[in-house]
Amino acid sequence: MNLDWEKLCALALSEVEMTIESLPEPLRGRAEKLPVIFEHLPNAELQADGIEADTLGLFTGAEFVEESDAPLPPQIVLFLENLWSFAETGEKLFREEVRTTFLHELGHYLGLDEDELTARGLE
Repeated sequence: MNLDWEKLCALALSEVEMTIESLPEPLRGRAEKLPVIFEHLPNAELQADGIEADTLGLFTGAEFVEESDAPLPPQIVLFLENLWSFAETGEKLFREEVRTTFLHELGHYLGLDEDELTARGLE
C-alpha cells in the first residue's frame, strides 16, 4: 500500500477502537473519553518545542489525576506517516505500532513514566 492518508486514518482508527475495547473497565471508560488525533508528522512548532521529527505519538495535557486543574484537555496525537515509515510500509506491523504507541501514550495519561512503560513492553 502506498501512503494513502485516508486508508492510514481508517486503519489507525480501527486499531485504536479495538485496543480500547480490549481494555478492562474502568480503564476502558477513561480511554474512551480521551481524544485521539491523527497527524501526518510533528509540525514545526512541536519540533521547535523539542519533539523529534520521527516521533510516533505524543500525549499532551494533564494526567487524569490532574485534569480538573488543567487549562487544556488531554489528548493523544498519533503521527501516522512516522508510524507507517517505522512499520516499513507493512499494514500488519503498522497496526501493531499504532496499538503499542496508543497504549504508550495512554500510559502517560495514566501517570506512567518512560521506565514504567518500558517495563510493560510499551517502549
